[in-house]
Amino acid sequence: MGTASWTDRTLLASGWYPEHVTTAEERLAYYAERFPIVEVDSTYYAPPAESTVRLWRDRTPPGFTFNVKAFSLLTGHPTRPGAFYRDLRERLGEDRPTYYLRHVDPKVVDEVWDRFLAALAPLHEAGKLGAVLFQFPQWFPIGNRNKRYILECLGRCAPLPICVEFRNHTWMSEENRAETLDFLASYAVPYVCVDMPQGYPGSIPPVLAATADLAVVRFHGHSDKWTSKDVHERFGYRYSEEELRQWAPRLRRLAEDAATTHVLMNNCYRDYAQVNARRLADLLRASGAPVG
Repeated sequence: MGTASWTDRTLLASGWYPEHVTTAEERLAYYAERFPIVEVDSTYYAPPAESTVRLWRDRTPPGFTFNVKAFSLLTGHPTRPGAFYRDLRERLGEDRPTYYLRHVDPKVVDEVWDRFLAALAPLHEAGKLGAVLFQFPQWFPIGNRNKRYILECLGRCAPLPICVEFRNHTWMSEENRAETLDFLASYAVPYVCVDMPQGYPGSIPPVLAATADLAVVRFHGHSDKWTSKDVHERFGYRYSEEELRQWAPRLRRLAEDAATTHVLMNNCYRDYAQVNARRLADLLRASGAPVG
């Protein structure tokens, strides 16, 4: 049980960290005393430096786990030129405000893959890398081409583990759900179960399924401003006690089908995620579930 991010500016302003906890090292240490896992989302916006990843490794206790979100270019999202490695920017070719995979020379793409994964090596070697999260966009529907790309991601990352989250409804529609889960299970790719607002083009139903030894659940909240461009309005939702009580037995049943289950609160506004994660962990423990 953990949260997505430990450095969000609204979290820092919320008072969750004591006044004497002021440095990056102190904050990560404080977080790691209270939760055994965290999701790193900053890596979606720009690849991490290996030196930064080594600090994450060194500033957390043995057994702590990082799930790391894949760089935007690698999941088919638009990517700003400034997010590329500095020496690769001059090789991007035609000047664009954003780049998709199709705009980038395959050799440059290969280099991005190699450097991104190499930077994560310190976590993997220390046994602290849970999975690389590939969250695919709304324009990534079910189909053979996209299934092949998922398998390409799996192969490129090996031996680093991955997990997959969808934002296109076709993958988890009633007619395609079994096909999607069977496909992922056949290659032991963990499916990322989600709780999120419904009724939008990118909405995925809250189906819980384990397709590998690792199961992953991400809670995005139910903000009525889901389409807002302000990330804090989109994820600024605090789960009620009743909602958490309804989720606890469902999560316990999911965990029975996997060796390890990662539950991550992504309602990252102020201390909402941290408070909800702590309460949900308490509810699971009270039910007899072995919560780390």
